[in-house]
Amino acid sequence: MNKCSVKFLQANAYGGLDANTIGYKQSGGNGPGLIWCGGLKSDMDGSKAPALHAWADKQGRAFTRFDYFGHGVSSGDFARGTISRWVQDTVQIIDEITAGPQILLGSSMGGWTALLAALARPQRIKALVLLAPAPDFTEKLMWAGFSSAIRKTIMEDGIYYEPSDYDEPYEISRALILDGRDNQILDAPINIKIPVRIIHGMKDTSVPWQHALKLVEALTSPDVELSLIKNADHSLSSPADIARMLDVIGKVANLVK
Repeated sequence: MNKCSVKFLQANAYGGLDANTIGYKQSGGNGPGLIWCGGLKSDMDGSKAPALHAWADKQGRAFTRFDYFGHGVSSGDFARGTISRWVQDTVQIIDEITAGPQILLGSSMGGWTALLAALARPQRIKALVLLAPAPDFTEKLMWAGFSSAIRKTIMEDGIYYEPSDYDEPYEISRALILDGRDNQILDAPINIKIPVRIIHGMKDTSVPWQHALKLVEALTSPDVELSLIKNADHSLSSPADIARMLDVIGKVANLVK
């Protein structure tokens, strides 16, 4: 696994420097570079990102992974995070610490942030590889599945602690829900023309695989491929899953310059 050290970038949220920092790990190499966009409450040292980083190093390809505001080694209170803030973190990484064409690798929520970052930087982003992508999840998956009591708690108390299968509960804030509504993209054509590869497990209980079909339909790119893996779950972190991801990423990287 890659052992490169953590570096920090002063956050530039919404056009102005603030007191927070974005932690990242980066290796130089050939382009197009690869940028890992993690999932909600995930960090850059989970199972997939280090494996991809080690693979990129062996391939001599530039690779960057980072933690969003309120995640991992980055500063900030997770409960104050929003989709807009995490997209801004992604765009700042693209703008300030990478050069030339890039491919975004988005996992779960990172699929949403990657899509929005690709829309924000169309000249820089040349392809997307999305793993169990969850665009619009705050509204179409979370809010749609919440009971009226939970919805009331979020709107009146400003926070709801949702049990998690992974670690501590998810802190679902009113700000996250309202901001998520402003960032929805599945209800209209998504004007992305670059190659997009999507991998989704059919045993995913967090983001149903049918959600990926909605994304395929919304994308305007003529070069979109969806791979449904019958026995894979949301994490897509088994050795077979990681090998499949590496194969897809390698093929896409060879497509673009």
